[in-house]
Amino acid sequence: MSKTGYRKIADQMADDIQAGRLKPGEQLLPQREFAYQRGIAQSTASRVYLALSRKGLVTGEVGRGTYVRSSAAPIGAIALSEPASAPIDLELNFPILSGQADMIARSLKGVMIPDNLATALRPLGSKPARSTRQTIASFLKRGGWAPEPDLVFATGNGRQAIAASLSALAPPGSRIGVEALTYPVILGIAEQLRLDLVPLELDREGIVPAKLADSHRAAPLKAVYFQTYLHNPLGVSMGNARRAELAAVLKDTNLPAVEDAIYSFLVDDPPLALLAPDQVILVDSLSKRIAPGLTLGMIVAPPQFGSEIARAIRSGAWSPSGFALSGALQLMSDGTAGRLQLEKRGDAKKRQKIARSTLAEIELSGDHRAYHILMHLPESWRAEEFVAAAEKLGVSTVSARAFAVSAGYAPNSVRLALASPTESELISALSILREIAIAGPSRKDVG
Repeated sequence: MSKTGYRKIADQMADDIQAGRLKPGEQLLPQREFAYQRGIAQSTASRVYLALSRKGLVTGEVGRGTYVRSSAAPIGAIALSEPASAPIDLELNFPILSGQADMIARSLKGVMIPDNLATALRPLGSKPARSTRQTIASFLKRGGWAPEPDLVFATGNGRQAIAASLSALAPPGSRIGVEALTYPVILGIAEQLRLDLVPLELDREGIVPAKLADSHRAAPLKAVYFQTYLHNPLGVSMGNARRAELAAVLKDTNLPAVEDAIYSFLVDDPPLALLAPDQVILVDSLSKRIAPGLTLGMIVAPPQFGSEIARAIRSGAWSPSGFALSGALQLMSDGTAGRLQLEKRGDAKKRQKIARSTLAEIELSGDHRAYHILMHLPESWRAEEFVAAAEKLGVSTVSARAFAVSAGYAPNSVRLALASPTESELISALSILREIAIAGPSRKDVG
Protein backbone atom coordinates (compact mmCIF):
# COMPACT_ATOMS: atom_id res chain seq x y z
CA MET A 1 0.00 0.00 0.00
CA SER A 2 1.19 3.50 -0.77
CA LYS A 3 2.18 6.17 1.67
CA THR A 4 -1.14 7.87 0.98
CA GLY A 5 -3.00 4.60 1.64
CA TYR A 6 -1.77 3.93 5.18
CA ARG A 7 -2.15 7.59 6.11
CA LYS A 8 -5.72 7.59 4.80
CA ILE A 9 -6.62 4.70 7.10
CA ALA A 10 -4.87 6.36 10.05
CA ASP A 11 -6.72 9.63 9.37
CA GLN A 12 -10.06 7.78 9.20
CA MET A 13 -9.41 6.10 12.54
CA ALA A 14 -8.27 9.41 14.04
CA ASP A 15 -11.60 10.92 12.96
CA ASP A 16 -13.44 8.00 14.61
CA ILE A 17 -11.54 8.60 17.86
CA GLN A 18 -12.22 12.34 17.85
CA ALA A 19 -15.91 11.76 17.06
CA GLY A 20 -16.27 9.15 19.82
CA ARG A 21 -17.03 6.28 17.45
CA LEU A 22 -13.97 4.63 18.98
CA LYS A 23 -14.36 5.09 22.73
CA PRO A 24 -11.63 5.97 25.26
CA GLY A 25 -10.16 2.78 26.64
CA GLU A 26 -11.47 0.68 23.73
CA GLN A 27 -9.03 -2.00 22.58
CA LEU A 28 -8.10 -2.06 18.89
CA LEU A 29 -7.84 -5.30 16.99
CA PRO A 30 -4.47 -7.08 17.05
CA GLN A 31 -2.52 -5.91 14.03
CA ARG A 32 -2.71 -9.27 12.25
CA GLU A 33 -6.52 -9.30 12.54
CA PHE A 34 -6.73 -5.62 11.59
CA ALA A 35 -4.65 -6.29 8.46
CA TYR A 36 -6.83 -9.27 7.49
CA GLN A 37 -10.05 -7.32 8.06
CA ARG A 38 -8.85 -4.39 5.94
CA GLY A 39 -7.19 -6.48 3.25
CA ILE A 40 -3.79 -4.87 3.78
CA ALA A 41 -0.29 -6.06 4.61
CA GLN A 42 0.62 -6.45 8.26
CA SER A 43 3.47 -3.96 7.77
CA THR A 44 0.88 -1.41 6.60
CA ALA A 45 -1.23 -2.13 9.69
CA SER A 46 1.84 -1.50 11.84
CA ARG A 47 2.31 1.88 10.19
CA VAL A 48 -1.33 2.79 10.83
CA TYR A 49 -1.03 1.97 14.54
CA LEU A 50 2.32 3.75 14.79
CA ALA A 51 0.86 6.89 13.17
CA LEU A 52 -2.01 6.90 15.68
CA SER A 53 0.44 6.47 18.55
CA ARG A 54 2.53 9.41 17.38
CA LYS A 55 -0.59 11.57 17.27
CA GLY A 56 -1.15 10.67 20.92
CA LEU A 57 -4.47 8.94 20.15
CA VAL A 58 -3.63 5.35 21.15
CA THR A 59 -1.27 3.67 23.55
CA GLY A 60 -0.02 0.14 24.13
CA GLU A 61 2.91 -2.17 24.75
CA VAL A 62 3.85 -5.74 23.97
CA GLY A 63 1.41 -8.19 25.57
CA ARG A 64 -1.12 -5.53 26.56
CA GLY A 65 -2.65 -4.63 23.22
CA THR A 66 -3.37 -1.20 21.77
CA TYR A 67 -6.02 1.04 23.33
CA VAL A 68 -7.65 4.36 22.56
CA ARG A 69 -6.19 6.85 25.01
CA SER A 70 -8.50 8.07 27.74
CA SER A 71 -7.44 11.69 27.21
CA ALA A 72 -6.71 12.02 23.50
CA ALA A 73 -6.13 15.64 22.56
CA PRO A 74 -7.78 17.09 19.42
CA ILE A 75 -5.62 16.54 16.38
CA GLY A 76 -5.48 20.23 15.58
CA ALA A 77 -4.30 21.01 19.09
CA ILE A 78 -1.49 18.47 18.82
CA ALA A 79 -0.23 19.99 15.61
CA LEU A 80 -0.73 23.69 16.24
CA SER A 81 -1.15 24.67 19.87
CA GLU A 82 1.65 26.13 21.98
CA PRO A 83 1.98 25.54 25.73
CA ALA A 84 1.45 28.50 28.02
CA SER A 85 5.18 28.44 28.69
CA ALA A 86 7.76 26.51 26.70
CA PRO A 87 8.65 23.17 28.31
CA ILE A 88 12.19 22.16 29.13
CA ASP A 89 13.20 20.24 26.02
CA LEU A 90 14.43 16.68 26.66
CA GLU A 91 12.98 15.58 23.31
CA LEU A 92 15.29 17.13 20.70
CA ASN A 93 19.03 16.62 20.92
CA PHE A 94 21.03 19.56 19.54
CA PRO A 95 24.09 20.36 21.69
CA ILE A 96 24.80 24.10 21.56
CA LEU A 97 27.62 25.13 23.89
CA SER A 98 27.83 28.46 25.63
CA GLY A 99 30.14 30.66 23.61
CA GLN A 100 30.22 28.49 20.50
CA ALA A 101 28.51 31.17 18.40
CA ASP A 102 31.48 33.48 19.06
CA MET A 103 33.90 30.73 18.01
CA ILE A 104 31.98 30.09 14.81
CA ALA A 105 31.64 33.80 14.00
CA ARG A 106 35.39 34.33 14.25
CA SER A 107 36.02 31.34 12.01
CA LEU A 108 33.53 32.36 9.32
CA LYS A 109 35.04 35.81 8.78
CA GLY A 110 37.27 34.20 6.15
CA VAL A 111 34.25 33.04 4.13
CA MET A 112 32.94 36.61 3.91
CA ILE A 113 35.98 37.92 2.02
CA PRO A 114 34.50 38.91 -1.39
CA ASP A 115 36.59 36.51 -3.50
CA ASN A 116 35.85 33.61 -1.15
CA LEU A 117 32.17 34.52 -0.99
CA ALA A 118 31.94 34.64 -4.81
CA THR A 119 33.23 31.06 -4.89
CA ALA A 120 30.85 29.98 -2.12
CA LEU A 121 27.82 31.27 -4.04
CA ARG A 122 28.48 29.19 -7.15
CA PRO A 123 26.44 26.02 -7.83
CA LEU A 124 27.95 22.65 -6.94
CA GLY A 125 28.00 19.31 -8.71
CA SER A 126 27.29 15.90 -7.22
CA LYS A 127 30.94 15.31 -6.35
CA PRO A 128 32.94 18.04 -4.58
CA ALA A 129 36.34 19.31 -5.70
CA ARG A 130 39.28 17.18 -4.62
CA SER A 131 40.49 19.79 -2.12
CA THR A 132 37.04 19.72 -0.50
CA ARG A 133 37.10 15.93 -0.31
CA GLN A 134 40.58 16.00 1.21
CA THR A 135 39.44 18.37 3.96
CA ILE A 136 36.40 16.23 4.77
CA ALA A 137 38.41 12.98 4.69
CA SER A 138 41.00 14.41 7.07
CA PHE A 139 38.30 15.69 9.40
CA LEU A 140 36.48 12.33 9.59
CA LYS A 141 39.46 10.09 10.32
CA ARG A 142 39.49 8.39 13.72
CA GLY A 143 40.58 5.22 15.48
CA GLY A 144 43.01 4.19 12.76
CA TRP A 145 40.46 4.76 9.98
CA ALA A 146 41.44 7.32 7.35
CA PRO A 147 39.03 7.53 4.38
CA GLU A 148 40.35 8.07 0.87
CA PRO A 149 39.37 11.52 -0.46
CA ASP A 150 38.21 10.02 -3.75
CA LEU A 151 35.55 8.07 -1.83
CA VAL A 152 34.00 11.17 -0.21
CA PHE A 153 30.68 12.78 -1.25
CA ALA A 154 28.71 15.66 0.27
CA THR A 155 24.99 16.41 0.69
CA GLY A 156 23.00 19.19 2.28
CA ASN A 157 22.50 17.32 5.57
CA GLY A 158 22.72 13.91 7.20
CA ARG A 159 19.21 12.87 6.22
CA GLN A 160 20.05 13.45 2.59
CA ALA A 161 23.24 11.43 3.01
CA ILE A 162 21.20 8.47 4.30
CA ALA A 163 18.63 8.85 1.52
CA ALA A 164 21.28 9.06 -1.20
CA SER A 165 23.09 5.99 0.14
CA LEU A 166 19.96 3.86 0.34
CA SER A 167 18.80 5.08 -3.05
CA ALA A 168 22.14 4.03 -4.52
CA LEU A 169 21.91 0.56 -2.96
CA ALA A 170 18.27 -0.39 -3.31
CA PRO A 171 15.64 0.07 -6.03
CA PRO A 172 11.99 0.59 -5.01
CA GLY A 173 10.45 -2.49 -3.43
CA SER A 174 13.71 -3.70 -1.88
CA ARG A 175 13.91 -5.14 1.62
CA ILE A 176 16.21 -3.15 3.93
CA GLY A 177 17.26 -4.52 7.30
CA VAL A 178 17.10 -1.91 10.05
CA GLU A 179 17.28 -1.93 13.85
CA ALA A 180 13.90 -2.63 15.44
CA LEU A 181 14.33 0.67 17.30
CA THR A 182 16.01 3.26 15.15
CA TYR A 183 16.33 6.87 14.01
CA PRO A 184 12.70 7.73 13.13
CA VAL A 185 13.59 9.68 9.98
CA ILE A 186 14.55 6.37 8.34
CA LEU A 187 10.82 5.54 8.25
CA GLY A 188 10.08 8.59 6.13
CA ILE A 189 13.07 7.98 3.89
CA ALA A 190 11.88 4.41 3.29
CA GLU A 191 8.42 5.67 2.38
CA GLN A 192 9.88 8.20 -0.03
CA LEU A 193 12.10 5.59 -1.70
CA ARG A 194 9.41 2.89 -1.48
CA LEU A 195 11.60 0.51 0.51
CA ASP A 196 10.32 -2.24 2.80
CA LEU A 197 11.96 -2.01 6.23
CA VAL A 198 12.67 -5.30 8.01
CA PRO A 199 13.13 -4.87 11.80
CA LEU A 200 16.22 -6.62 13.19
CA GLU A 201 16.72 -7.75 16.78
CA LEU A 202 18.75 -5.62 19.17
CA ASP A 203 20.59 -6.32 22.39
CA ARG A 204 22.83 -4.33 24.75
CA GLU A 205 25.34 -3.67 21.95
CA GLY A 206 22.94 -2.88 19.15
CA ILE A 207 22.17 -5.00 16.13
CA VAL A 208 22.65 -8.77 16.62
CA PRO A 209 24.79 -10.14 13.75
CA ALA A 210 23.41 -13.69 13.94
CA LYS A 211 19.84 -12.39 13.69
CA LEU A 212 20.83 -10.28 10.70
CA ALA A 213 22.23 -13.37 9.00
CA ASP A 214 19.07 -15.36 9.81
CA SER A 215 16.83 -12.64 8.40
CA HIS A 216 18.89 -12.43 5.21
CA ARG A 217 18.75 -16.20 4.74
CA ALA A 218 15.00 -16.30 5.30
CA ALA A 219 14.30 -13.62 2.67
CA PRO A 220 17.27 -11.83 1.08
CA LEU A 221 17.88 -8.24 2.08
CA LYS A 222 19.18 -5.67 -0.36
CA ALA A 223 21.08 -3.72 2.31
CA VAL A 224 21.13 -2.96 6.03
CA TYR A 225 21.13 0.32 7.97
CA PHE A 226 22.45 0.60 11.52
CA GLN A 227 24.20 2.76 14.11
CA THR A 228 27.48 1.51 15.52
CA TYR A 229 28.01 3.97 18.38
CA LEU A 230 25.72 5.79 20.82
CA HIS A 231 22.63 4.29 19.24
CA ASN A 232 19.56 6.49 19.02
CA PRO A 233 17.45 5.90 21.12
CA LEU A 234 19.15 3.13 23.14
CA GLY A 235 22.46 4.93 23.64
CA VAL A 236 24.41 1.66 23.37
CA SER A 237 27.67 1.10 21.47
CA MET A 238 29.24 -1.93 19.82
CA GLY A 239 32.38 -3.38 21.36
CA ASN A 240 35.35 -4.70 19.39
CA ALA A 241 34.07 -8.28 19.27
CA ARG A 242 30.60 -7.22 18.13
CA ARG A 243 31.99 -5.04 15.35
CA ALA A 244 34.20 -7.89 14.15
CA GLU A 245 31.26 -10.30 14.19
CA LEU A 246 29.04 -7.90 12.26
CA ALA A 247 31.78 -7.21 9.71
CA ALA A 248 32.18 -10.97 9.18
CA VAL A 249 28.46 -11.38 8.50
CA LEU A 250 28.48 -8.54 5.97
CA LYS A 251 31.47 -10.07 4.18
CA ASP A 252 30.07 -13.62 4.22
CA THR A 253 26.72 -12.48 2.81
CA ASN A 254 28.20 -9.77 0.56
CA LEU A 255 25.52 -7.52 2.04
CA PRO A 256 26.08 -3.75 1.71
CA ALA A 257 25.45 -1.58 4.75
CA VAL A 258 24.85 2.05 5.64
CA GLU A 259 26.62 2.94 8.88
CA ASP A 260 25.10 6.03 10.51
CA ALA A 261 27.90 7.82 12.37
CA ILE A 262 25.96 10.91 13.45
CA TYR A 263 27.12 10.64 17.09
CA SER A 264 30.58 9.25 16.31
CA PHE A 265 32.24 12.58 17.11
CA LEU A 266 31.78 11.71 20.79
CA VAL A 267 34.00 8.59 20.59
CA ASP A 268 37.49 7.67 19.41
CA ASP A 269 36.64 4.12 18.32
CA PRO A 270 36.98 3.19 14.63
CA PRO A 271 33.87 2.80 12.47
CA LEU A 272 32.76 -0.53 11.10
CA ALA A 273 33.90 0.78 7.71
CA LEU A 274 37.46 0.04 8.84
CA LEU A 275 36.68 -3.69 9.19
CA ALA A 276 34.44 -4.07 6.13
CA PRO A 277 35.53 -1.34 3.69
CA ASP A 278 34.01 -3.05 0.65
CA GLN A 279 30.58 -3.43 2.26
CA VAL A 280 30.05 -0.30 4.35
CA ILE A 281 28.91 3.17 3.29
CA LEU A 282 29.50 5.58 6.19
CA VAL A 283 27.27 8.64 6.57
CA ASP A 284 27.89 11.55 8.93
CA SER A 285 26.74 15.12 9.53
CA LEU A 286 27.67 18.38 11.23
CA SER A 287 24.28 19.04 12.85
CA LYS A 288 25.36 17.62 16.22
CA ARG A 289 29.07 18.41 15.95
CA ILE A 290 28.46 22.08 15.20
CA ALA A 291 24.81 23.23 15.00
CA PRO A 292 21.61 22.37 13.11
CA GLY A 293 21.74 25.73 11.34
CA LEU A 294 25.11 24.99 9.74
CA THR A 295 25.16 21.40 8.63
CA LEU A 296 26.62 19.20 5.95
CA GLY A 297 25.98 15.58 5.04
CA MET A 298 29.08 13.47 4.38
CA ILE A 299 29.34 10.08 2.71
CA VAL A 300 32.32 7.75 2.47
CA ALA A 301 31.54 4.97 0.02
CA PRO A 302 33.34 1.94 -1.44
CA PRO A 303 34.38 2.55 -5.07
CA GLN A 304 31.74 0.24 -6.53
CA PHE A 305 28.94 2.43 -5.17
CA GLY A 306 30.41 5.80 -6.16
CA SER A 307 28.68 6.34 -9.48
CA GLU A 308 25.29 5.35 -8.07
CA ILE A 309 25.68 7.68 -5.10
CA ALA A 310 26.62 10.55 -7.41
CA ARG A 311 23.52 9.76 -9.50
CA ALA A 312 21.32 9.67 -6.40
CA ILE A 313 22.63 13.02 -5.19
CA ARG A 314 21.96 14.57 -8.61
CA SER A 315 18.46 13.11 -9.03
CA GLY A 316 17.45 13.89 -5.45
CA ALA A 317 18.80 17.47 -5.64
CA TRP A 318 20.73 16.64 -2.45
CA SER A 319 23.94 18.56 -3.16
CA PRO A 320 24.96 21.00 -0.40
CA SER A 321 24.71 24.74 -0.94
CA GLY A 322 28.04 26.37 -1.73
CA PHE A 323 27.77 28.78 1.19
CA ALA A 324 27.08 26.06 3.78
CA LEU A 325 29.86 23.91 2.35
CA SER A 326 32.35 26.81 2.44
CA GLY A 327 31.43 27.57 6.04
CA ALA A 328 31.79 23.93 7.05
CA LEU A 329 35.16 23.61 5.33
CA GLN A 330 36.40 26.75 7.08
CA LEU A 331 35.37 25.37 10.48
CA MET A 332 37.07 22.04 9.70
CA SER A 333 40.30 23.44 8.31
CA ASP A 334 41.00 26.05 11.01
CA GLY A 335 40.35 23.63 13.86
CA THR A 336 37.15 25.23 15.17
CA ALA A 337 35.02 22.14 14.45
CA GLY A 338 37.59 19.95 16.18
CA ARG A 339 37.63 22.14 19.28
CA LEU A 340 33.84 22.14 19.45
CA GLN A 341 33.90 18.37 19.14
CA LEU A 342 36.25 17.96 22.10
CA GLU A 343 34.26 20.38 24.25
CA LYS A 344 31.04 18.55 23.45
CA ARG A 345 32.58 15.25 24.50
CA GLY A 346 33.21 16.69 27.94
CA ASP A 347 29.78 18.29 28.02
CA ALA A 348 28.04 15.00 27.16
CA LYS A 349 29.85 13.11 29.92
CA LYS A 350 29.00 15.83 32.44
CA ARG A 351 25.32 15.67 31.51
CA GLN A 352 25.34 11.88 31.78
CA LYS A 353 26.64 12.22 35.35
CA ILE A 354 23.87 14.69 36.16
CA ALA A 355 21.23 12.34 34.76
CA ARG A 356 22.53 9.25 36.54
CA SER A 357 22.86 11.09 39.83
CA THR A 358 19.45 12.77 39.70
CA LEU A 359 17.70 9.59 38.55
CA ALA A 360 19.69 7.26 40.81
CA GLU A 361 16.59 5.25 41.86
CA ILE A 362 15.42 4.79 38.25
CA GLU A 363 16.66 2.11 35.85
CA LEU A 364 18.66 3.75 33.07
CA SER A 365 20.64 2.40 30.14
CA GLY A 366 23.06 3.75 27.58
CA ASP A 367 26.67 4.67 26.94
CA HIS A 368 28.19 7.16 29.40
CA ARG A 369 29.56 9.14 26.44
CA ALA A 370 26.16 9.78 24.83
CA TYR A 371 24.05 12.91 24.77
CA HIS A 372 20.94 10.84 25.46
CA ILE A 373 19.86 8.14 27.90
CA LEU A 374 16.99 5.64 28.07
CA MET A 375 14.80 5.86 31.17
CA HIS A 376 12.96 2.62 31.94
CA LEU A 377 9.62 3.20 33.62
CA PRO A 378 8.00 1.42 36.57
CA GLU A 379 5.27 -1.04 35.59
CA SER A 380 2.60 1.37 36.84
CA TRP A 381 3.36 3.69 33.92
CA ARG A 382 2.81 3.36 30.21
CA ALA A 383 5.37 5.36 28.27
CA GLU A 384 2.91 7.53 26.33
CA GLU A 385 1.02 8.42 29.52
CA PHE A 386 4.29 9.29 31.24
CA VAL A 387 5.24 11.59 28.36
CA ALA A 388 1.87 13.35 28.66
CA ALA A 389 2.23 13.70 32.44
CA ALA A 390 5.72 15.15 32.09
CA GLU A 391 4.48 17.63 29.48
CA LYS A 392 1.85 18.90 31.93
CA LEU A 393 4.62 19.68 34.39
CA GLY A 394 6.77 21.42 31.79
CA VAL A 395 9.15 18.72 30.57
CA SER A 396 9.14 17.51 26.97
CA THR A 397 10.24 13.88 26.43
CA VAL A 398 9.62 11.16 23.84
CA SER A 399 8.43 7.56 24.17
CA ALA A 400 10.66 4.77 22.92
CA ARG A 401 7.70 3.74 20.81
CA ALA A 402 8.36 6.71 18.51
CA PHE A 403 11.56 4.93 17.40
CA ALA A 404 9.92 1.57 16.61
CA VAL A 405 9.94 0.33 13.02
CA SER A 406 6.84 -1.74 13.82
CA ALA A 407 4.52 -1.60 16.81
CA GLY A 408 5.41 -4.12 19.50
CA TYR A 409 9.18 -3.67 19.55
CA ALA A 410 9.42 -0.74 21.95
CA PRO A 411 10.31 -1.12 25.64
CA ASN A 412 8.25 0.73 28.23
CA SER A 413 10.77 3.56 28.29
CA VAL A 414 11.35 7.19 27.34
CA ARG A 415 14.41 8.63 25.68
CA LEU A 416 15.85 11.67 27.40
CA ALA A 417 17.82 14.06 25.20
CA LEU A 418 20.28 15.76 27.54
CA ALA A 419 21.90 18.29 25.21
CA SER A 420 19.50 21.20 24.77
CA PRO A 421 18.74 22.64 28.26
CA THR A 422 21.13 24.55 30.48
CA GLU A 423 22.59 22.43 33.29
CA SER A 424 20.25 23.99 35.87
CA GLU A 425 17.26 23.37 33.59
CA LEU A 426 18.42 19.80 33.08
CA ILE A 427 18.60 19.14 36.83
CA SER A 428 15.15 20.68 37.30
CA ALA A 429 13.62 18.64 34.48
CA LEU A 430 15.17 15.37 35.64
CA SER A 431 14.00 15.99 39.19
CA ILE A 432 10.45 16.41 37.90
CA LEU A 433 10.70 13.15 35.93
CA ARG A 434 12.04 11.34 38.99
CA GLU A 435 9.13 12.58 41.09
CA ILE A 436 6.57 11.58 38.47
CA ALA A 437 8.07 8.11 38.00
CA ILE A 438 8.15 7.35 41.72
CA ALA A 439 4.72 8.85 42.47
CA GLY A 440 2.98 6.84 39.75
CA PRO A 441 0.07 7.80 37.47
CA SER A 442 -2.48 8.18 40.30
CA ARG A 443 -1.04 11.53 41.43
CA LYS A 444 -3.62 14.28 40.83
CA ASP A 445 -1.38 16.80 39.11
CA VAL A 446 -0.07 14.28 36.58
CA GLY A 447 -3.24 12.34 35.95
